[in-house]
Amino acid sequence: GSQHEEVLIHEPLRIQGGVEMMVLLGIILTIVGAGRAAAAGQPWAQNVRELLIVLLALFGYFAGSGERRAKNVFTFSPIIEVAVLFAAIFVTMTPVLEMLNAWAQQPAFALSTPVQFFWTTGALSSVLDNAPTYLAFAASAAGLHGVAPHGPYIGTLALDPRAAQLLAAISTGAVFMGANTYIGNAPNFMVKAIAEENGVKMPSFFGYIVYSLGILLPLFVLVSLVFFRS
Repeated sequence: GSQHEEVLIHEPLRIQGGVEMMVLLGIILTIVGAGRAAAAGQPWAQNVRELLIVLLALFGYFAGSGERRAKNVFTFSPIIEVAVLFAAIFVTMTPVLEMLNAWAQQPAFALSTPVQFFWTTGALSSVLDNAPTYLAFAASAAGLHGVAPHGPYIGTLALDPRAAQLLAAISTGAVFMGANTYIGNAPNFMVKAIAEENGVKMPSFFGYIVYSLGILLPLFVLVSLVFFRS
């Protein structure tokens, strides 16, 4: 009954969430499989990938543990909020993608090399979400190669080795440099809020930038030199 005895009482280390982990693995394999099929010239039927992801999500929700969701304070509110926000973003940015695609076909367009796309995409991804940033620069890269931003145009670009290198630079810049600020990736703020709720002191907005740039900027320079130097 003493505090010392209570400290000595412990449960063995266990990892919970086997169903959820299988669902997550299934979603990753679905995305990778669809990408590999498209790269091989045998794309899946339209919306098959999305249907599989929805089915996996439903399976995870109904087969997973409601108790674990309750302990993690899981609600659909953030998901609905993000879904509405992104639906609005993607609808309103369609004409912008057309404009960028047309602009990239002009001689005055400033970006042409992978390293330029890497740094420009990354700079914008630091203050915007990486998905619309990726689409904006992918549409621009498509314009450079005379491809209209309609249908599976990104898959078409991936089949061209030079265009695929631009896509790799755009993807890397958008994903990597989203970590530069709290607002670069949606989960950044979420992690900050969770940490502060549990009493962990977090850096200020600009304090976080000092940390991130001091650590990440040299790595980004190395990445650009190793993979995207042209």
